[in-house]
Amino acid sequence: MKSRLFLRAASKLVTSQRIFASTKTVGGAGVKVFDRGVKLQQREWAAAQDEFDVVQYVKEEIGYRVADKIYDLTQFSPVCLDIGCGAGHIAPHVFKENVGCLIQADMSASLVGRSNVSEEVPTLKVVCDEELVPFRANSIDLIVSSLSAHWINDLPTWFRRCYEVLRPDSVMIGAMFSGDTLFELRCSLQLAEIERLGGVGSHISPFAQVQDIGSLMNRAGFDMITLDSDELVVGYPDMFALMYDLQGMGESSAAHRRSPHLRRDVLIAADAIYKEMYGKEGSCSASFQTLSFIGWKPGPKMPKPAKRGSQTASFKDMTKLSENPPPI
Repeated sequence: MKSRLFLRAASKLVTSQRIFASTKTVGGAGVKVFDRGVKLQQREWAAAQDEFDVVQYVKEEIGYRVADKIYDLTQFSPVCLDIGCGAGHIAPHVFKENVGCLIQADMSASLVGRSNVSEEVPTLKVVCDEELVPFRANSIDLIVSSLSAHWINDLPTWFRRCYEVLRPDSVMIGAMFSGDTLFELRCSLQLAEIERLGGVGSHISPFAQVQDIGSLMNRAGFDMITLDSDELVVGYPDMFALMYDLQGMGESSAAHRRSPHLRRDVLIAADAIYKEMYGKEGSCSASFQTLSFIGWKPGPKMPKPAKRGSQTASFKDMTKLSENPPPI
């Protein structure tokens, strides 16, 4: 009875504003939010698991979405860099009509070794720390990044380095976890710790906010910046299945200030809270909020935005256009 009253009171606190889930932490010069050594160990361990390919569903979906944006480019990109390529979730969707050659770069040798490649585009695999972007200035025509940037410590410097290695009139396309990603798991763990221990620890790594990334890209020099936030919701039988898959993805927490242990009674209580607050029809939902970003390095041939008032159709006429499309 006491536990139910606690859950009812807690749900009123967190469901409206997700107060335990949101963070506004963005890496800066000299700030080390994440332990890159631990993240490397996590990726190496994940790559060695037999069920590695089975749990890559989120990364495969986001990788496809990033690759799909390449088709919107009207220019051909002779050299494309997949920074933080992981197991190669973008490469299978890259074709010779858009890209001349592809460079896959990641700090995990095991992931680079087993990464997927394009069937049509020559691919070069490089083992390096993607946080440093160790490539020559003005040497890349297109940079793509899928679900790697949220582990970068110094995001301002990282965006600036990406800007420097791009040639003029070139573009960067990427996606990263942001905002309220895994807020259900974060809330459940924190409420369980409050109930059992009287305090909370850090178990979910912090994520950047949409407005932060736009500002950082602008300061790095990018122009024609486009940001898009989307949410992917996945159902799991329980909290433990979610945590198991996150570990297999190599997405476990790697924050320097993370709590080293979780007691068994806290985990059991968190699973019960998760099911009570976010369970529905035998499934526990987990939200992955993704921020997609596009930025151009200015040059004489860079696309220019249309002048205000130059449109030839109104939004109110969209229904008519869809019903009677103009001849092509």
